[in-house]
Amino acid sequence: MKSVTLTIIANMTSNYGESLGNVASVQKVFKKGKTYATRSRESLKNAIMIESGLYDDLEVSVDGATQKVVSDEINAATCRALEGGYMNTKVGKDGRTCIRNSSIYLTDAISCEPFILENRFHNNLHLATTFAKANNLNVQNDAKATGLMPYNYEYDKNMKIYSLTIDLTKVGIDENFNTKADNKERCERVIAVLNAVESLNLVVKGNLDNAEPLFVIGGLSDRMTHQFENVVSVHGGKLKITPDLKNRLEKGYKAALLEGENFENEFEIIKELNTISVSEFFDNLRSEVKAYYEV
Repeated sequence: MKSVTLTIIANMTSNYGESLGNVASVQKVFKKGKTYATRSRESLKNAIMIESGLYDDLEVSVDGATQKVVSDEINAATCRALEGGYMNTKVGKDGRTCIRNSSIYLTDAISCEPFILENRFHNNLHLATTFAKANNLNVQNDAKATGLMPYNYEYDKNMKIYSLTIDLTKVGIDENFNTKADNKERCERVIAVLNAVESLNLVVKGNLDNAEPLFVIGGLSDRMTHQFENVVSVHGGKLKITPDLKNRLEKGYKAALLEGENFENEFEIIKELNTISVSEFFDNLRSEVKAYYEV
């Protein structure tokens, strides 16, 4: 076994791409002739790194480019923030370029259903009114002077599917500096990521978004790939249970379901996939990771 591979279905909002004036639009992808809202892998990874605490020791330098600080003393073995990978073009006195790929791989979180435009309209009327009262202005007559600004944005929150794979053989190792963290530290990093995924929260437009798994499948694997990426799909609120999905599940993996009528075929999922609870799934996985690192 050399990796942890998971495919997760969660109810989460999309992140935002380009804005035009005071209009913000969600990120989208086009596939199979339809448009789907997404949360990009970069956004998802950043949220997981922050919530897991792996970014707590992040150091950044700005010298022509914004880069993670890397040195003989600060590298992937000694600094958890560098577990997500880095490229630094000014390492050491000779200013050499060092690249260390991430040991944590994610896919985009793509909506299960095609995108349906839902606009939300807002304004800062209370702030503008407060300023107007303090400065003897009228919001209607002096809208610009009071800073009154209407704005709107696209909104999307529904089931999204994403996959996560962690290279257990690479965690805590930095070949650029021939350094390696001890197994206890390596194990703690992996478990921190799993803890973050189990209770993932996202802050979007100032709102707290519960993105915990509604369904998760996977486990320890001898392959470095998103094992279930191509066999997990949802249509019409139902998880598709196919022979390929069941065959892969039988090769030493587990599936877990957060019961609560999130899927139209919840009873079928429990019966056909022999699911366990999400908390039990992650407890078992954490134990397997500890056994892998012998801690």
